[in-house]
Amino acid sequence: MDQQELLSLLALKKAPLIGDIMAKRLIRTFGNATGVFEQQYKDIAAIEGIGEKKAQFIRNKDGLFSKAAKELEFIEENKIKYRVYYNEDYPERLKYCVDGPIIYFEKGNIDLDNPYTLSIVGTRQITSNGAAFLEKFISEIAPLKPIIISGYAYGVDILAHKMAIEHGLQTIAVMAHGLNQTYPRNHAAHNEEMLQNGGFITDFWHTDNFDRKNFLGRNRIIAGMSEATVVIESASKGGSLVTADLACGYNREVFAVPGRVNDKYAIGCNELIKQSKAHMLTKTADVPYILGWKERGVAVQKQLFVELTEEEKLIYRFLKENDNEMLDIIALKINMPVHKVASQLMSMELKGVVKPLPGKLFTLA
Repeated sequence: MDQQELLSLLALKKAPLIGDIMAKRLIRTFGNATGVFEQQYKDIAAIEGIGEKKAQFIRNKDGLFSKAAKELEFIEENKIKYRVYYNEDYPERLKYCVDGPIIYFEKGNIDLDNPYTLSIVGTRQITSNGAAFLEKFISEIAPLKPIIISGYAYGVDILAHKMAIEHGLQTIAVMAHGLNQTYPRNHAAHNEEMLQNGGFITDFWHTDNFDRKNFLGRNRIIAGMSEATVVIESASKGGSLVTADLACGYNREVFAVPGRVNDKYAIGCNELIKQSKAHMLTKTADVPYILGWKERGVAVQKQLFVELTEEEKLIYRFLKENDNEMLDIIALKINMPVHKVASQLMSMELKGVVKPLPGKLFTLA
């Protein structure tokens, strides 16, 4: 990439109050990042959502470019790879996220050609039950060779990374700070294995230290890079629920492991399932089955000669005639309450008669 364009991208990334959505709008309007900084003040201010205050930040570019030059020096000295949203090597799924970073940085041995990607998130206080489920899940999904993405935090995150490495899977940690740091610090013991089996990515500069307010930015990348997000355990509030919401907003599939209603770290997962934000994940085969993964590393058995209730038969006949359809449309067309259709579809799914598709669609299995 032309060095001036890279400097301009870095400067735009750091411009106060701009953000990735607005930065993309500016680049789209003026052709590239370099072109943004070549414009007159009035032309920048005229862009929808910019206005005079934000335009002033961009026009006062000397400070931005001075900081960008120092970041570029760090990138070159440390052989940091970067990916830009309009280039071909940018992750395909992240391109479709409106707030995906205009540029992010990575180090390690990362290969994004693998079409199977899963984000695994959850509580930092993982229980023995949660750990057992996660270890079994990764060992059983391993034959499909998915990329495992998480946030390198305590609990679910670090266990997901460690289990991925143990089973020969590529794993990527998305960081909430610059690549010259590790947080939590004691996880630095795993850095070398991570670099050999995947690596680290972030859209924060090396001058950006760990800060809790950075988690939202980190979580959007975790959700955006993956085909699906798996929530292992979560309390009623937490970053994993934020990641699940982001994944839903990107129209990605979400899976949650259910638990007992009185268990603190089952509350979040149970709520995701109850609110129809996540598929109930009770066995590893649920994931490739729902995502439609074709390889046969995990077998999915279909029941034969199942008996259907009259309501299930009604749904079956509708799907047979219409191929696939959304829950709300099915309910409307067969004149059945949505909650009842949802219940019948779950029963039919367990019987192996129907299967969910991306985009909240259902079809015959």
